[in-house]
Amino acid sequence: MSTLAPQDESSANLQDAGCRHIHLEMDNEGVNPISDLVMKRRLSKLYGEINPNLILHYTIKPVIYGSMAAAKLGIPFINNITGLGTAFIKTNWLTWLVQGLYRVSQKNAVHVLFQNADDRELFKREKLISEDVPQEVIPGTGIDTDYFKVRPYPESYPVTFLLIARMLWDKGVGEFVEAARQIKLEFSDVRFQLLGFLDVINRTAISRQQMQVWEDEGIIEYLGQTKDVRPYTRDAHCVVLPSYREGLPRTLLEAAAMGRPIITTDVTGCREVVEHGVNGYLCKARDANDLAQKMSDMIKLSTDERRDMGLRGWEKVEKEFDEKIIVQKIVNRIESVLNTA
Repeated sequence: MSTLAPQDESSANLQDAGCRHIHLEMDNEGVNPISDLVMKRRLSKLYGEINPNLILHYTIKPVIYGSMAAAKLGIPFINNITGLGTAFIKTNWLTWLVQGLYRVSQKNAVHVLFQNADDRELFKREKLISEDVPQEVIPGTGIDTDYFKVRPYPESYPVTFLLIARMLWDKGVGEFVEAARQIKLEFSDVRFQLLGFLDVINRTAISRQQMQVWEDEGIIEYLGQTKDVRPYTRDAHCVVLPSYREGLPRTLLEAAAMGRPIITTDVTGCREVVEHGVNGYLCKARDANDLAQKMSDMIKLSTDERRDMGLRGWEKVEKEFDEKIIVQKIVNRIESVLNTA
C-alpha cells in the first residue's frame, strides 16, 4: 500500500503501519491554475509509476485533480468528500469554477463517500455528480474513542469556553470574540480561549496583529497551537465552534468523546454532531448575539447539568462516530469494489 500526502508528523506513523509513504507537494489553500496543473501532472506521473489497483482520494484537491489523473490512466478510484471548503460558503466566481471541476472529475468515480447529507444533496441538486455514480453518506472518518476518553468534568471556576480551529474568519472566530465581549458585560468571571494554527495561508486568515489586539483588550486568551488538544479540552467547560460550514468537524467529535458539552452553528457538518438541548446548543451562523445567548444559557446551567449534557455527547460519539465502525465501512466498500473489478 502506498500513501501520497505532504510530509508531516504523521508520515512516520504511516510508514510504521507498513505504508510506502511518498511526499506530495501541494498548495492546500491557494487558487492557482498553474500550481494545480502541476499537481495534476505530478499525480499522473506517480499513479503511472505505482500502478495501483484502486485509489482512495481525500480532501478537495486530490478529489478533483487526483480523480482526473486516475481517470485518464484507467485506474478505479473512490472519493471521500470531507468538506467543500470556503468556495461554497459564499457564492462567487470561485464557486462556479469549483463546481465545474467537480462535475468533470466525479463522473468516473466508482464510488463517492460524503461525510454529511447536506453535501450529498448539494452535489445532486447542482448536478455535480451523476445519479449513476454509487454514493453514500458515512459519519466522517471516525474518532479513536480509546485516545479521546471521557475526562472528569471540571468543578472549578471560572467557566471556560474553548474554540479549537485554524484561526480563520470562516470558523466564526470573529463571532466568538464579539460574543465574549457581550458575555463579559453580563458575567465577570468567564474565560474565552482560542487554540489553533494562526499563520494560515488562506483568504479568510486572521492576522497575528488582530489576535494581539484581542488579547490586549482582555477578551480572549490565545493558546497557540498543539499536537495534543486533550489537556485543553479536559480543562474546558464547553467547546465552541461557530463555523460557517464544515464537512464533519473532528474538534467537536473529540470534545464530545471527552464528555464536554458543545455550542456550534446550525449549519452543514456542525449540526450532525449536536442535538440541540441534548448534548449542546445550536446557534445561528454569523450571529454573535445568538451565540452570546447560547453561551449565557450554558453558564446558567448547573455543573451537573453541563456534565450530563457532555455525557450524552459521549454516548452519541460511541454509538455513531467510533472509528472502528467507520473504518470498517470504508474497508467493506474498498473490498466490494476490488472484488467486482
